[in-house]
Amino acid sequence: MQFTAQQISAMLNGTVEGDENAAVNGVAKIEEGSPGKLAFLANPAYTNYIYTTDATIVLVNESFKAEKPLKSTCTLIRVANAYEAFAKLLQAYQQLKGHKSGIEQPSHISTSATIGENCYVGAFAYVGNGARIGNNVKIYPHVYIGDNAVVGDNTTLYSGVKVYHECIIGNDCTIHANTVVGSDGFGFAPNSEGQAFVKVPQIGNVVIEDNVEVGSNTSIDRATMGSTVLKKGVKLDNLVQIAHNVVVGENTVIAGLTGVAGSSKVGKNCMIGAQVGVAGHLRIADNVKVAGQSGVGSHIEKEGEIVQGSPAISIGDFRRSYVLFRNLPKMNDRLSELSRNQKNAQ
Repeated sequence: MQFTAQQISAMLNGTVEGDENAAVNGVAKIEEGSPGKLAFLANPAYTNYIYTTDATIVLVNESFKAEKPLKSTCTLIRVANAYEAFAKLLQAYQQLKGHKSGIEQPSHISTSATIGENCYVGAFAYVGNGARIGNNVKIYPHVYIGDNAVVGDNTTLYSGVKVYHECIIGNDCTIHANTVVGSDGFGFAPNSEGQAFVKVPQIGNVVIEDNVEVGSNTSIDRATMGSTVLKKGVKLDNLVQIAHNVVVGENTVIAGLTGVAGSSKVGKNCMIGAQVGVAGHLRIADNVKVAGQSGVGSHIEKEGEIVQGSPAISIGDFRRSYVLFRNLPKMNDRLSELSRNQKNAQ
């Protein structure tokens, strides 16, 4: 499928500079651009490539000023934010490319379940009793949706996703392959003899609000009571563990291999790096940033705090501590030398 510069410009509220009828059928990085492809320039470090690229159309910021002539085959589309505009195009391209509808067989949809309009249900998918599926939902092969679960409009569940009973997923969400929503929280209590553990039933659920994306092979445990909650706009990477009764605030992003232990509350607009561990029953304030491989073992009460280390401390203290730690071998050598000199002097 081809699109002209004029069509793309109209979609992005941009301005064409060059041939309005220039057509593209795919996208490419600006340094690898070829005829028939669309590229973008947002990072100044790549500016030199715009003068040599063979891409037919290049998205640029409105403020871009060419310092020398571009190739005659290159048409520019000026937009307010080239990176954001390119992301919007990729989303539209993905939707067109991945469009599916209809119910494939074999699949199982309970007679008591409800399925909205224009949905896709892949082969070997299972939709349980009383489940409610919204409009324009895509359920890929081998997805399991338990009894009385809810999936909102325009949500996509990729192959192998498991949504346990009574869990709720909002509108415009994406759950990637093999993620589990609503498995039991890790709740066990020692018996009276203290020699074994008794399972505490996990009777709550998981609530995922609108515009949430969850990477592959992530686990989000159901609450012991009440709900484990991912609020609007949350983004989880692959291989993230969200334990029972955790609440993750709006628009918070969490990178891969991070674990948040039970009943912790993470604020909104937080950024948590990869391989971070958050202990249980903690509060993390809004707009906090946690550097990768940090261990959060106490409350972070200050909004906008940046922490690093294990245990995590403020970024300034960590950097000063790291300088000292890095110099410990030299300091030890110096102390040893002073000690030898003192003994020799005696």
